[in-house]
Amino acid sequence: MKKLLLHICCAPCAVYVFKKLKEEYDVTGFFYNPNIHPKREYEMRVEESKKISEKLGWETIISEYDVKEWFRLVKGHGNDPERGDRCTICFEMRFEKVFKYATENGFDIVASTLSISPYKNTAQINESGYRMSEKYNVAFLPENFKKKDGFNIGKKMSIEHDIVHQNYCGCVYSRRDRNVKLKK
Repeated sequence: MKKLLLHICCAPCAVYVFKKLKEEYDVTGFFYNPNIHPKREYEMRVEESKKISEKLGWETIISEYDVKEWFRLVKGHGNDPERGDRCTICFEMRFEKVFKYATENGFDIVASTLSISPYKNTAQINESGYRMSEKYNVAFLPENFKKKDGFNIGKKMSIEHDIVHQNYCGCVYSRRDRNVKLKK
């Protein structure tokens, strides 16, 4: 089996994606999400990712919380819409770290749970993945995990496994935008 490094954005997204990929790959999770804000939200997502990894028996590597670098990179993009340039910058920052780790640790292929989200543009995610694949000479698996009701299946699996499901994508701007919508 090929060794696959799976970028995990959160435990609810990972549970379905991991189950699907483990049929064909030797999967290791990689949690790197300096975009998640505030820190207590980040810590909750880390703990939930650890919990499901232990419960279902897969390894997940937790990388550092480099929030200052994330804010530096997205400076000036606070008003970009969801799926805009800020998201591309964020994907590429995270994929850069994931692909670098994959190269240094003998992984054959990289994938991400990001495409399971109905709030994310799969083509945008895959374009970022292809750029990093070319840069690091590690294959990228361009999946759309929301196909065939993947998001809802993952949500049901999260409930079954008692995983906390967050109510915004993660960054301070997506949280702000969600709060604005709720007030309307």
